[in-house]
Amino acid sequence: MNKTYSKDPDAIARLDAEQYRVTQENGTERPFTGEYTDNKDVGLYVDIVSGEPLFTSMDKYDSGCGWPSFVKPVEGEHVQELRDTTHGMIRTEVRSTHGDSHLGHVFTDGPSDRGGLRYCINSASLRFIPLDELEAEGYGAYRKHFDVVAEG
Repeated sequence: MNKTYSKDPDAIARLDAEQYRVTQENGTERPFTGEYTDNKDVGLYVDIVSGEPLFTSMDKYDSGCGWPSFVKPVEGEHVQELRDTTHGMIRTEVRSTHGDSHLGHVFTDGPSDRGGLRYCINSASLRFIPLDELEAEGYGAYRKHFDVVAEG
């Protein structure tokens, strides 16, 4: 896992308008419209700009909020939590550490038996890597997070 991640200008240039608005301009996609809201496939979610690993399907759940929801990041050092006071609210914004992409927000109303957090993440900020493509994409070290699925 000695891979390095950074804000990649080439990746930014490839973003569509919605991905750019969300990741670079702190936007939010409309609920229930994101590509990964209902995704039930097994795999890894990475930052669309930097490629840094963010969440696994093992920690995804249906919160009913309209955005992909996760109970925790796959590695905490790839996710920053910042105070957000926009829109007359106090929230905790979630950004990728190296890509500096706006990902979404984290709330304390997640499943209590899994830590109580709900990382509410915009699909537009993510790229999904299916389990069987982890090695080819350079994320083979993350396969261990899916051993239960692979064995079953």
